[in-house]
Amino acid sequence: MSRRPFQRILIANRGEIACRVIATCRRLGIETIAVHSDADRNARHVRMADISVCVGPAAASESYLNIDRLIAVANNHGAEAVHPGYGFLSENATFATRLAEADIRFIGPSADTITQMGSKAEAKAVMEKANVPVVPGYHGNKQDIDTLFQHAEKIGYPLLIKASAGGGGKGMRIVQKAGDFAGELGSARREAKAAFGDDSVILERYLSRPRHVEVQVFGDLHGSVVHMFERDCSTQRRYQKVIEESPAPTISEEQRQAMCQAAVAAAQAVNYTGAGTVEFIVDDDGSFFFMEMNTRLQVEHPVTEMVTGLDLVEWQLRVAAGEKLPLYQDQIRSRGHAIEARVYAEDPNKGFLPGSGRLKHLSFPQSNDRVRIDTGVEQGDEVTVHYDPMIAKVIAWGEDRTEAIVALRQALQHVEIIGPADNTGFVEHLLQHTMFENATIHTATLDQDLQPFLPPVEPSRLTVAAAACSVLAAQERAARAAQLATSDAYSPWSIHDGWRSCHSGRRVIDLECGDRHYSVDARGFAGDYELSFEDSSYRYQFEEHGDFVNINCQNTTHRARVVSADGVFLIHNGQHRFEFKPHNPFAFEGGSEAKGDRVVAPMPGKIVSVVVNSGTEVAEGDPLVIMEAMKMELTLRAPRDGVVDQVSAQVDQFVEADTALVTLEK
Repeated sequence: MSRRPFQRILIANRGEIACRVIATCRRLGIETIAVHSDADRNARHVRMADISVCVGPAAASESYLNIDRLIAVANNHGAEAVHPGYGFLSENATFATRLAEADIRFIGPSADTITQMGSKAEAKAVMEKANVPVVPGYHGNKQDIDTLFQHAEKIGYPLLIKASAGGGGKGMRIVQKAGDFAGELGSARREAKAAFGDDSVILERYLSRPRHVEVQVFGDLHGSVVHMFERDCSTQRRYQKVIEESPAPTISEEQRQAMCQAAVAAAQAVNYTGAGTVEFIVDDDGSFFFMEMNTRLQVEHPVTEMVTGLDLVEWQLRVAAGEKLPLYQDQIRSRGHAIEARVYAEDPNKGFLPGSGRLKHLSFPQSNDRVRIDTGVEQGDEVTVHYDPMIAKVIAWGEDRTEAIVALRQALQHVEIIGPADNTGFVEHLLQHTMFENATIHTATLDQDLQPFLPPVEPSRLTVAAAACSVLAAQERAARAAQLATSDAYSPWSIHDGWRSCHSGRRVIDLECGDRHYSVDARGFAGDYELSFEDSSYRYQFEEHGDFVNINCQNTTHRARVVSADGVFLIHNGQHRFEFKPHNPFAFEGGSEAKGDRVVAPMPGKIVSVVVNSGTEVAEGDPLVIMEAMKMELTLRAPRDGVVDQVSAQVDQFVEADTALVTLEK
């Protein structure tokens, strides 16, 4: 192994990707400087780094996006290079230029390359010259609404509005008909401006059933460019990838070679250095078109690492230090199949509304040669409202696709999260769906009809029984602990075995699962229970074995995984997971989902647009307020037909969850 490429680098990012970069730097003996905001003062990447420096308040614009402050920290602490991760400043040409002026290496492509590929319009013009196929559309500089509308009419509907300056689904809208164009354009521009500081857009023909296939490329400063094969990222919702895999399951070897060659040509056309991804959309007939080039490391890079056995971060470091690519094209091999699932703090049953809060319990399966966990948080950490709500990435490898799917499903069963709502159950259910198993999901599948892919919200009677038995066992453990803590543990008044004079030891277990309430009448003790539900009673034998329980009813024993924290019980029955918590009879049942007179903020965020005024007539589903939270734009709609009575929301106002924003007349 050659010498370490740098002595010390600064990581201009946070969370999972910062931890990922630190892991490779540790292996290579490179010291790391972490930066953090006030909100991230105790974050995992801060704890892992050799040096950590606060760069500002929670708002990313005042901390992680503060170029002057980041360069000052790099200079003050002797950083030879800066790794930007992904997101934030990773595709910011000004940042790359400023670092070069400060004689600090930017671990990424040149500022010129970032500029060319950062503009979707310019990128498509470059690709056309390089004979890389592009989607028909408008990529011009004229951005007035009349010009855009005229080109939209020429392209035809449906069409796609895309932010010219960025990616990740931000500033992207599908327009189904001419009457929707102005509204969707405004929304796309606002989101693009907030995410990238640039509200210019391009228009493209919308392919209704495309697959999303991207190619990992790498270039060095000596003119060499290689590819590391492709990844399929077609399983998406709202243009956000949910599952990524390699190799792509639906393309032929001829298509694979053609796409990889086109990706290399695209990289060569812009003198690309470092890690990049050339993204294509593939139509039903097998034709493919250049979509964009991401001039950074991708979130899904572990998929490529699992099938090639390479460390892409190490390659980035060595290329940035001026070394040649470690391998030639014919030395890079792809073996087996890898799949990555993104685990987010979000609620699939509420439109994937992002969540926040403390991770009261967090546990992952052990990493090995077939399962990998990339995360930026640990138990007790906070998922804040200020940044992306990703909790972890779970990646699994198998000899073939079927084996990889099984490995990922098994790994996800051991992902335990108690705290904010998460999408783990949704991903598990999705992996079991025949459309995923048959690789027939395209980029619009989940958005067109999500319901078949959502996991069941109502647990079976047996799962409720397992939860009730777990509560009973926990109560008995607490009682025994209290008995041992008394001054006279053997006093009859200190015995907690459930016995009552002239009483059968009845206990009532009141639980909530989702928006459902379960009241269970329980009798018995020490794993031998009679549970009565509304319409029936059964005898259960219950045994705990670490995190697993066996529950026997009518001579049949079932196994489930059970973990608990702060009175919340997470039950996994082998197929699906359910979270039970004590029922709160005084809880406000309206909340952010109320269907009456008020519309409230579903989570903390900033108001970006108020669509209505007092006296405006609205129909159910009409937009009322648009707010931005956790890097996404949320449109709050009228819960019913009516007339607006009061508007409390104001543009640029930051509101807390459950703040009343609009009230309708009674």
